[in-house]
Amino acid sequence: QVQLAESGGGSVQVGDSLRLSCAVSGFSICMAWFRQAPGKEREGVAAIDSDGDTNYEDFVKGRFTISRDNAKNTLSLQMNNLKPEDTAIYYCAAAAVSVAWCYPSEDDFGYWGQGTQVTVSS
Repeated sequence: QVQLAESGGGSVQVGDSLRLSCAVSGFSICMAWFRQAPGKEREGVAAIDSDGDTNYEDFVKGRFTISRDNAKNTLSLQMNNLKPEDTAIYYCAAAAVSVAWCYPSEDDFGYWGQGTQVTVSS
């Protein structure tokens, strides 16, 4: 069983930065961030495995950085150059079983946090 709790969301202006954190109880080889914008389905953002290998969706490459600290049991998402379209509830997630490829595909993740709101205003 893995429990997750996000923090760090808030309201910012276009071009600002924000860092999300996720406190993790338990261990998962593959962890990820997802987001859900108003009126849209939840989508993957980035994933990271226990060795630190990462995968990003194209719309955040170069702006967002996912990281994890296995010793401190934390998952982070550094978000730079935020845009209005980044407005969403952001969720951290952990894979319940081993996966062949650690990628932010929703079907691979069985544990979810409650989410944290990020609002970007122009």
